[in-house]
This record gives sequence, C-alpha cells and structure tokens, in this order.
Amino acid sequence: MCSRGSWPHPGPPLASPEIDVGRRNRTRIVLRLLGMVAAALLIVPAHGAANASSPERSYLPHEVIIRYHPDVGRAQEASVESLAAAVVAEVLPGGSKRLQIEDGGSVRQALAELRDDPRVAYAVPNYVARASAFHPNDRGFPLQWNFSGPFGINMPEAWSLARRWDAPGGRGATVAVLDTGVAYRNLGPYRRAPDLGAVVGGYDFVDGDRYPLDLNGHGTHVAGTIAEATNNRIGAAGIAYGARIMPVRTLDTYGAGDSVTISSGIRYAVRHGADVINLSLEFPPWVRAQDLPDLLAAIRYARRHRVVLTAVAGNEATSTELPFPARAKSVIAVAATTESGCQASYSNASRQVDVAAPGGGDDATPAADDAWALGHCHPGVPGRSIYQQTFSTDLTSFAMPSGYYGTSMAAPHVAGVAALVISSQRLGPRPRPAAVERRIEQTARDIGPPGFDVRHGHGLIDAAAALR
Repeated sequence: MCSRGSWPHPGPPLASPEIDVGRRNRTRIVLRLLGMVAAALLIVPAHGAANASSPERSYLPHEVIIRYHPDVGRAQEASVESLAAAVVAEVLPGGSKRLQIEDGGSVRQALAELRDDPRVAYAVPNYVARASAFHPNDRGFPLQWNFSGPFGINMPEAWSLARRWDAPGGRGATVAVLDTGVAYRNLGPYRRAPDLGAVVGGYDFVDGDRYPLDLNGHGTHVAGTIAEATNNRIGAAGIAYGARIMPVRTLDTYGAGDSVTISSGIRYAVRHGADVINLSLEFPPWVRAQDLPDLLAAIRYARRHRVVLTAVAGNEATSTELPFPARAKSVIAVAATTESGCQASYSNASRQVDVAAPGGGDDATPAADDAWALGHCHPGVPGRSIYQQTFSTDLTSFAMPSGYYGTSMAAPHVAGVAALVISSQRLGPRPRPAAVERRIEQTARDIGPPGFDVRHGHGLIDAAAALR
C-alpha cells in the first residue's frame, strides 16, 4: 500500500475502513506538483535510436586495428604506417597492431588507404561493445530511478535478457492486479490510460459487474509499474511490458476492501489464468490468521494452482509481525527501499520480509548495527517518488504525478519480475511459485547488514540477475 499521506483519493475517508490505507486528496498533490512534473516531461528528450547506432559512434575515433601478411617485414610495415599517417600505439597478442591516426585523419579515410595496400591482411576499426541493455525511449523513463538507477532493479539488462529468452517484456504472462481497479477502457465518462499495455478481462467485486474501472488512481499506478507500455515515446516504462494485466477491483474509491471481496478476487484471478497476483493492500496489524480464514484459504488455492502472490510488508514503520496478507507464508512479502538503496522510513521490518524493492520516499534512520546504512543513508532528506502514469486532476486526465511512494509501489516490482521469470521459462514451463520466489531471493542484491536481515529480507531484487 502507499505510505500515509501519499495515496490520492477523491473524497473523505471512511469512518472504519477494513484496510488501513494512506490518504491524500488528489487535487492537493497534483496542483502543487503536476506543473513541475509536466514541465520536466516536456524537456526530457526522447532517446534517438539513430544517433546511438550511427557507425561513427560504434568505434573509437582515430584508431584502427591492422594485421600484415606473414611475408611483410618490419621496414615495409613502417612504410605502410607512414603513408597512412599513423603510429603504432600497441602491438597486440597474436601479431596485430593498434594504430593511432595522426594529424586529425579519419578512421574511414585511413581504412580506405590501408585496405588498398597489398601488404595488409586486414584493417578494421576498433569497435566498441556496450553492455547488453535495452534503454526505452519513453519520455518519463529518465525519472524512473527505480528501474535503472544505482539502486534500481537493473531493468535495461533484464529487458535484453528477456528478449534473448524469446519473452520480450514478459510476453505470455498474465498478472492480476487486485486493487482499486485500472483505467483500462473508455466507458461513459471514464477514459483508458494512454500508456497502458495489454489487458485481459477482469471483474469488479466492489460493484459486482464486469467493469473494474479505477476511481482512485492507485490501481492504475500499480498496473503501470508492472506492465505500462514501453518504448513508445510516451509515458513511462513497465517492467513486464509484454505481459497482460488482469484488473480485479477489490478496493473501493477510498482504497478499502473487505476480506470476502479480496478472497473472491484471488479465486477469480486463479480461475481465469493469472500467473501472478499483486496485492498492494494490507489489513490492520492486529488482525490475526484466525480472523481471515477465507483469505488464507484463497491464498492456498492460488499456491496450489502455481500462481505467485506478491504483497506489501506494510507502512507502519514497525519491526514486529507483518500485516496480512504478507504475513502468510506462501506470499512474497516486499519491503520498500529508496533511491539511496536504504530502507524507506515507512517500511515495516520483520523476519517475515522476503525481499525489498523500490518504494520511494525518505530514508529510514539506520539501525545502530548497520554500518553500511550509517555511512550511506540520509534520514530526513526528501526522497523521490515512484513515477508511473495515473490520474492527474480528475478521472479523465493522466500524468505522472509525484506523491506515490510506499510498499504499494514496491510489491508490483516483484510481481513484474516474477512475470519475466515465468514467461522466459528460465525455470522451465509453469514453474512452481516456490521456485520463482527462490530465484528472486537468491539473485537479490545484498544491501544493509551482510546476509538476510529484517529490513531488506534477502536483499534488493535484481531483475537481470533473475533472468541470467
């Protein structure tokens, strides 16, 4: 769920909500920050694929690699190099040479001269290889520190690896988003989010109909992290952009939903082919297992049918037991980290935390025994949000507003990575949820105290490492 004060909503809070949710009036957030974000989006240039792939940028300037025929002596080699206005920078293993072109000559000109000389076996540019990574051209991508920053989840390489596994963007996987709905279609006064990816049929368990439309913004934001359309020059990027979103509305306009509604949503998602279910919601921490028999039965049902479930560690900044559904053993419990790679100030800590993922916001005060965090984290310094496309000032306009941070934003990162792992068949066809969870945990990046710890679990998830 979003942290307190970070979840926009269009009305007053319920007197007794079944689920503890953070609330902030959408208009108050957006009017203060939308202008700044929109301006930033206008000046962010799209990444030009032509510039990045132009021949002149693919090799080092003023350098060529040359090899002579075996019968060419050193004096003749020196003559060739002199005619080409080049000097030997290095003799390479195997007998070739790296030449430096002098007097401002171009590589293309030098190659033409050298290749015409019968004494030369070959002459080639000193080509530059780059890390295998896919950098999308979405205008909002530069804001997504959570995907490609120093403490992001390594998405550019992960996208390239997913393509190598013939599963670009998690193609073939279905992720159910049990939330406030998703802005997935035009219907009456409602509008589809312009940058939403593929959607399959869902259900509205709040109003009891086939139109699980979002009346809040939270569910659309969560769906964007998982599978927003990518590399289309608009909006932002999504982790499993090739996967299908199944919108299942289990939370109302104010972000509240009861255990029966959520249990029904889980069973619906399983019966209709979901591979992953994201639960960016939490019950109050005092609710016990014996209070939620239908919910826990639905979770077990999903697990038996090989569906991965991800849930929030919660936003109470406590270090006791996690709230349900994250407390359930067969759910991946996700804590939140900041742009600094630190525990987020609101994120719960517990031995029940499985992994951490970017949730945004401020750094927590480091634990006294966490030397890494003591020298690295900066509590009290404002931290950036998680940016995805959702509502701006009303239910018909869309932007990438600030103010969305919390474990609600962290959990869908894990859901998206699970979709990539499943679709890639990295673990074989239809892997068991335990195998997917183990893969994500074993490839997580160790942050904080060495090894497993209560704030980060097995560490910060690494999407690329999970697909290698």
